Amino acid sequence: MATKIKRAVKERRTKRKPCSFCAERAIAVNYRDVGRLKKFVSERGKIVPRRISGNCAKHQRMLTTAVKRARLIAFLPFVSE
Repeated sequence: MATKIKRAVKERRTKRKPCSFCAERAIAVNYRDVGRLKKFVSERGKIVPRRISGNCAKHQRMLTTAVKRARLIAFLPFVSE
């Protein structure tokens, strides 16, 4: 009987996108800046995850709270139409 030899497969890691807020040296994410917030919300109205948007953890948390505040004040919709 021949035994199969398992070979180690190297995992490919893609290069992370730089955080757009860090690149612009933004101190805070403003909930009134609807144009910028729309880039981080999907067509369905969901907040885009960090691994896709390329944000750092600090700015992703700030972005999440800003989107939620903008939804409450009706700057952004909760769901798409």
